[in-house]
Amino acid sequence: VQLQASGGGLVQAGGSLRLSCAASGSISGIYGTGWYRQAPGKERELVAFITSGGSTNYADSVEGRFTISRDNAKNTVYLQMNSLKPEDTAVYYCSAKRTVVAYWGQGTLVTVSS
Repeated sequence: VQLQASGGGLVQAGGSLRLSCAASGSISGIYGTGWYRQAPGKERELVAFITSGGSTNYADSVEGRFTISRDNAKNTVYLQMNSLKPEDTAVYYCSAKRTVVAYWGQGTLVTVSS
C-alpha cells in the first residue's frame, strides 16, 4: 500500500485547509485510515480516524473543527480543517491500518500563522 498525502501549506489563524490521502496498491483488508500530526519537539498524535464502515473519531483538540471523510471510489481520505489555530502547526501524516501492520504516507506540512 502506498499513501500520498497532500494539501498542506501556510494559512492564517481562522483559515481552512483540506488534506488528501490517496491510497494505491493492494488496499484490501485495510480497516481504517487515520490522520496524525507531529509538531516540533512533540510526539506524533492521532488527529482523526475513519473506519472502512465510515465510523469516525477525533482528538479532543480538533473536535468540531476538523472533519475526516473518505471517497471509496477514489481510494482517498480527506481531512477538512477549519478554524485553524497556531497550535495546529505540524507535519500531518496519514496512515492506513491492517490488523498487524500500518502504512504511512510521507507527511505534509501545515503552518498556521497568528
